[in-house]
Amino acid sequence: MDQPLMDRVREAALRLQGELADERTPFVYDEWYVAAFDHEVTRTPLARRILGVPVMLLRRTDGGVMALEDRCPHRSMPLSLGTVDGDHIVCGYHGARFGCDGGCSSVPSQTVVPPGARVRSFAAEQLGPLVWIWMGATPPDREPPHLPWISDTEGWRASRERLYLRSSYVRLHENLLDLTHLSFLHARTFGTPDYASAPYESKIDAATGHFSLLRRVVPTRLPPVWAKPTGLEGVDAARITSSTFHSPALHEVHARFHACAIPEDEQPSRAIRTAHIVTPETATSTHYFIHHGRNFALEDGEITEFMHGQLLAAFQEDIDGLEAIERNLANYPPGTAHEISFRADGPSLAMRRWLKKRAVG
Repeated sequence: MDQPLMDRVREAALRLQGELADERTPFVYDEWYVAAFDHEVTRTPLARRILGVPVMLLRRTDGGVMALEDRCPHRSMPLSLGTVDGDHIVCGYHGARFGCDGGCSSVPSQTVVPPGARVRSFAAEQLGPLVWIWMGATPPDREPPHLPWISDTEGWRASRERLYLRSSYVRLHENLLDLTHLSFLHARTFGTPDYASAPYESKIDAATGHFSLLRRVVPTRLPPVWAKPTGLEGVDAARITSSTFHSPALHEVHARFHACAIPEDEQPSRAIRTAHIVTPETATSTHYFIHHGRNFALEDGEITEFMHGQLLAAFQEDIDGLEAIERNLANYPPGTAHEISFRADGPSLAMRRWLKKRAVG
């Protein structure tokens, strides 16, 4: 390819990228994001940066969650370093006292509280094991996303983990929407050589922000993480996986497995569901919460431990890969590294375009 043609390809790719969300795109604030797992929020203040904002989380006396900006308006001391008194936090620097609504109720050194002595408060709700937070400037206009299987302790056995990613949350969502990479990035864990070339169907609805991909790998030999728990070791099996973007904060993967030699409806259900819960910390760092459930072998704790360890090894491969991309892109001036997309990128390109429109209007 001659240089003028290369230049035109590069310019066209960069124009396309200008329509897509990336690490330079503002956050979408008017959404629910997961701030923490329920067990993380206690009567000891928890400091966490969310969408670039320092936040303090505290379990109220009634069991609810207090969420305040983690900065005293007096001299910017983190409130998370203060002391708890009932449903108030007392700044550890000069003793200003703040309630759940962010208002300052007293200052020890004077009798009158100065006008404007308050800190931002955020709506926070707990649903099952997840503590959601609304970072928008206006009150929430809808309830947090609800995945019934996460709260269904009867039909599902689950494990969970909070991971940390030094990369843009946009790249994580893109990674999850195109699982072609399983054959390569995850070749040592739950990828198989036939996964990338297997047929797939995609659904793109930019009006509602629904982007999904369904892939059927039939027949295949399942990797150990799925073969051992399902009893499908060493046999031809079907691996049917869907990946769905629900919101800037939530991505869900469903998979089901069955032996090819027997009709699926004549076999016990073997399904897994994974909530990939994505909360931006900064433009290039992400809180990555994982909730993984299965509907079989519910009483087998050893299988839970086995699958959890295997999945964490695979998710670490995602983290390592995405962080390598972030480090590599840091070597280029912003907006100059052009990228060529493949056919399988359709849903992820539509998702990034939708994110960009949500962020900038």
